[in-house]
Formats: sequence, C-alpha cells, structure tokens
Amino acid sequence: MKVNGRHYRTIWPKQANPKIIEIIDQRYLPHKFVVEELASLDDFAAAIKDMHVRGAGLIGATAGYAMYCAILHAPQKNFKEYLDETVCKILDTRPTAKNLSWAVQRQLTAINSISDPELRIQKAFETANLIADEDVDFCRRIGEHGLHIIRDLSTLKDGEPVNILTHCNAGWLAFVDHGSATAPIYAAHRENIPIHVWVDETRPWNQGSKLTAWELYQENINHTLIADNTGGHLMQHGMVDLVIVGSDRTTRTGDVANKIGTYLKALAAKDNNIPFYVALPSSTIDWELRDGLREIPIESRSGDEVKFISGLGDNNELTRILCGLSETPAANYAFDVTPARLVSGIITERGIAAANEESLLQLFPEYV
Repeated sequence: MKVNGRHYRTIWPKQANPKIIEIIDQRYLPHKFVVEELASLDDFAAAIKDMHVRGAGLIGATAGYAMYCAILHAPQKNFKEYLDETVCKILDTRPTAKNLSWAVQRQLTAINSISDPELRIQKAFETANLIADEDVDFCRRIGEHGLHIIRDLSTLKDGEPVNILTHCNAGWLAFVDHGSATAPIYAAHRENIPIHVWVDETRPWNQGSKLTAWELYQENINHTLIADNTGGHLMQHGMVDLVIVGSDRTTRTGDVANKIGTYLKALAAKDNNIPFYVALPSSTIDWELRDGLREIPIESRSGDEVKFISGLGDNNELTRILCGLSETPAANYAFDVTPARLVSGIITERGIAAANEESLLQLFPEYV
C-alpha cells in the first residue's frame, strides 16, 4: 500500500544488507513514520512483544525473519540447544496469534534436514521471504473474494455508499500488504464502489484511530473515527451495512479470537441483522482447536496500557499521560472470542466459508 504516494510493505530485508530486516515501527504512527532496523534475535523479540509490529500476518512474517536472523548468527556448536532456546524466546512474545507458531514451525520444517550452515542460512532466508510473499498474495485474494459482498450491497443500495464498520486494525499494517479486513475495502475502492468506513478507535492501543484511519487517509477512502462504544448505536439507526473484522486465531469450528471488543460488535450486529464477516488467511486457522472459549489462549498485558494514553502533545512531541489514579488497578485482556454462531462468514484466500467445520474443510480438505 502507499505512504505519501510511495509503495511500502510492513517488513522487508534491507536492500544494501539483507542481514538486516527493516520494519515500520507502528508505535509512532500516525504522527511519525519511522523505519526501524532489526539485526538480532533480541531486536525481533522486542519488536513483537512491545508492539513495534502487530497483527496476525505481520507477527507471522516477523517470526519468520526472526528465525532467519537466529540461524544467521547460530553458533557452530550446540546448534540444537541454541535453536530450542530461540524457538522458546520467539513463541513467548505473543501467545494468541496463531501465525507466530505457524511461521516458526514452517522454518523448522524447512531447515530440518540441512546440516551445512551456509545452506541452512540460505534456506531460512528463502523461507522467510516466501512467508512474507504468501501473506501478500493471500490478502490480495481475500480482497477479491470479499469484494463480491460489498459489490452486492452497493447494488442493493442503488449507488449510495456502503457503510462498513471495522474494529482494531486488520489493515496492511497488520499484515505484509493489503490487510485482511481492509482488503475487500481497498478492492471496492479501486473499483470505484462508493464506500464509507466507520473506524472504531480500539482502546487501549488505539489501533483504529492511529493505524486504520491513517491507512484509509493515505488511500483517500471516506471514513469516520468513532469511540469504541458507538457501533451499536449506529447499527440501531441503520447506519451500518456490514461489519468486517480480522482474527488472530480461528478454530476449525469457526470461533474467532480478535482484538478485545470484537465480541460486543458481533452481538450488536446479530441483534440488528447486520452481516458480520471475519477476513483471515488460512495461516490464522488453528486446526487443532474446536472450542475457542476454552482453548484459545488470551494474552493479558500490562494494566498500564489501559491507565496511560499516548498522543501528540501541544509541543508537537509524542506524549504519554496518565488518565486516572495511579493507584487504580487495571485489567488488560488483549483479545476476546466471538463464537461461530455470530459470524456470517469467514473470508479466506480460497473463498468464503460459513463459520463451521464442514464449510471450512470444503475449502481446505487437506485438514480433514
């Protein structure tokens, strides 16, 4: 996608030195565009854990490059022990996103039979690039499939804008390019279908106001920022035609874990007969899980993320302020689970499935 008219991915090998991986440091958006260099395993672990990068697909791509970096700097002796420690360090960064463990396992499979250190490095680099390239392709295809939903709604509205509500950021910043929930939106925009996007602010990190709104602005897409609790009111008054969100982990039965607050939007959509779609690449599906509420691990983060908020101060510098009493305890669950019964459909790179095991397996029969 574009930043001030120039195409960017969210992560890429540095052209002059591919041993260094560059990322867009999302902590500074939308006020500053900062490119950060990652050159060590500690750099990658901090980038994932501390939200320099975030979003299912991008976490997976970053984990793929983290494995490459680790193998690049691996010692000649005790390689297996070193690799085991590396895997644990990466997996400990963010527990909910399935793409993280998926990418790590894919790298392990790729290098498993290679003993020559140089060939192992080459294979790890190729695999990391492949993970990133596939993410781009899958998200592009998600856009093509989801476009049909928006096109049909536009026909019913006889040219009036289709009002789409999002939650959190499942845009290109959450993947390598295109995004999942935003991919159909971008596809519709390129087809000149009139659309308008309601953007949830998405506390406590404000990924909606800081990231999704910034993306839509860069692409000249009509949008309006709203407080997290506004969605239900809009739905009651016929101001939302469609909800599209992403997912960080999805069970084979269609339960989806997404940013905290998604479940409430799904309930409101159900009550107002508004279609609620989840867009995701298949790398997000955890085929070993059936019961999302019981089995999906929910990340619990520091309560300070709830108590403090950051933004641009009067001095034009990024500022962090305390919103309430410092003594007040705060809970910070990063995700919630939306049961399959509330999901109208799951948009994948292979097509749109109903939120149930049978329909998902029709698209992905290799997981029967």
